[in-house]
Amino acid sequence: MDVMLVAVASVVIIIAVTALAPRAGVAAPLILVLVGVGVSVLPMTPAIEIDPELILAGVLPALLYAAAAAFPAMEFRRDFTAISGMSVLLVVVSAVILGAVFAAVVPGIGLAAGIALGAIVSPTDAVATSIIKKLGAPQRVVVMLDGEGLLNDATSLVLLRSAIAATAASVSVWSVLGDFLQAVLIAAVCGVVVGRLGLWVRARLRNAALSTAASFVVPFAAYAPAEALGASGIVAAVSAGLVTSALAARYLRPQDRISEASNWRTVEVLLEGGLFLVMGLQLFALVEDVRAEHGSLGLALGVATIGAVGIVLVRAAFVLPLLALLERRRRRAEQVRDVVNTLRARWDAHQEATDGGRLTVDAVVAAYAESLPPDIGERRRQRDVERMRRRVEGQWRRGDDPPRRRPDARRPTRRALFQRRAVRKLADIDYLTSAPLGPREGVVLVWAGMRGVVTLAAAQTLPADFPQRSLLVLVAFGVAAGTLLVQGGTLPWVVRRLGLAGSTPPRFTEGTQGLRAVHDTASRVMLDDPDLRRPDGTAYAPAIVARVRDIVLREHQDQVEEESTPEELAAQFFELRLAVIAAQREALLEARSVGTYDSDLLNHALDLLDADQIAVEMRRE
Repeated sequence: MDVMLVAVASVVIIIAVTALAPRAGVAAPLILVLVGVGVSVLPMTPAIEIDPELILAGVLPALLYAAAAAFPAMEFRRDFTAISGMSVLLVVVSAVILGAVFAAVVPGIGLAAGIALGAIVSPTDAVATSIIKKLGAPQRVVVMLDGEGLLNDATSLVLLRSAIAATAASVSVWSVLGDFLQAVLIAAVCGVVVGRLGLWVRARLRNAALSTAASFVVPFAAYAPAEALGASGIVAAVSAGLVTSALAARYLRPQDRISEASNWRTVEVLLEGGLFLVMGLQLFALVEDVRAEHGSLGLALGVATIGAVGIVLVRAAFVLPLLALLERRRRRAEQVRDVVNTLRARWDAHQEATDGGRLTVDAVVAAYAESLPPDIGERRRQRDVERMRRRVEGQWRRGDDPPRRRPDARRPTRRALFQRRAVRKLADIDYLTSAPLGPREGVVLVWAGMRGVVTLAAAQTLPADFPQRSLLVLVAFGVAAGTLLVQGGTLPWVVRRLGLAGSTPPRFTEGTQGLRAVHDTASRVMLDDPDLRRPDGTAYAPAIVARVRDIVLREHQDQVEEESTPEELAAQFFELRLAVIAAQREALLEARSVGTYDSDLLNHALDLLDADQIAVEMRRE
């Protein structure tokens, strides 16, 4: 009964804080941590200790899978270099530098134990960085922070495992590197296989509730075999989530995706809130242990302050050259744009002149040479041209034309493949050039690197006989809570001060017309196809084709009229449409209350009204 009361009270607190936090202008995680701390110091509150395995194996796989399933896979690919650098190199550098500092200031621990603590406090928390999503910060910054938070746990946990082993026996750098590569590669394979298998199973469950229930199994089905093979279960769960993000729209029905998103969001709210609440509740037990061992909290507070300041400084020192590298990549992308456009023009001319001619390595190299600035110097020009030649030859695996293939109606032609790759490359270039990362974005990247419950859970996995265990766990708590409260509490002010709050990417605005064109072209091509057939091979009735065409054109015309209407009139338009739907729903509910019609029929009519309301509200937004 006591456990039930605690669980119910916790859920009520999470719901109340999450609902009221936006009105107070404070992020809900910050309030929940403070509530937990306040409850933990009350005399009647017993010492609370949570098994770290419950968090690492029972909560984090689900949360990180949900975050990865909602993560834009396209942006992840485009910023993979920056994300992987911040997820691997930054964690390693931070762990080693902070480990040396901790070993120098904490008595009784060596370098290996210091690096273990450094590995604990080095990774950012994907749950904690959710604070920035509500601020309207630049989308590319949010993508990089999300990607870093999803992937850096594996680096941290592998380093922690190796550092713990090093306190008892010597380990080499190569063994640590081998463990890391093994943990990531095996986990990625497990995650991809389980993610694809999960989609295959869910595509055959013609029930949204069953499909969502199956999705709850996927992160743990990926986590368990990866851990059994000595790999990172966290990376496996994230990999399964990324597979779901990339392929769900292709394999799952709209009902399945809507149900999954809604249910997983509910799970996320409760689990995230529970983690931050538990994080605060564990303070009392940690304080008592350190007081019993050291007599005061001064050393723990001092080391935690050094660690919190140190991770910000190390992060700033890493982000600065990273931004310079990304800016160089952006400038080079502008040059590559000219190359791609030249190649597309030559390819089209070649196709028209030869009726199926091939694009040669020499044509690619010549187009690249023409795009080089005229003032770069002859020696550098020759070096860059030769480098491009080797790259193209390596891709085509020979120094002549790409080999011809037998025509196959089921396989896209080389022209179609080249055009698709060219369009994809140009889209990547537009993404890099339209969302540059300058000093303002760099400040947000540094200041948003908060630590959270992952740090505390990892600290509690330290063995019972680890040197100064209670002190190190309290230091980890101090770093996590300090960065969460100080950086998280001031992050909205920083984002607004830098003028980045509520920024809309130019590509979002410019892409509206393009997406509509893609939509209209697909509809027109399909409806005008003379070979249009039903799944059983029979032809559609011409009247049905005409009717569907009219519906598509009318929807398009309605949307164009809505967007061309002045803002005030558009608001009135959507307001009236929703009022009409509300009146229709009220009439149906009245009919249900008096029992005039069949209940199944009324429920079906209410479901249709709900779908109409969702569509209208989405178009209004």
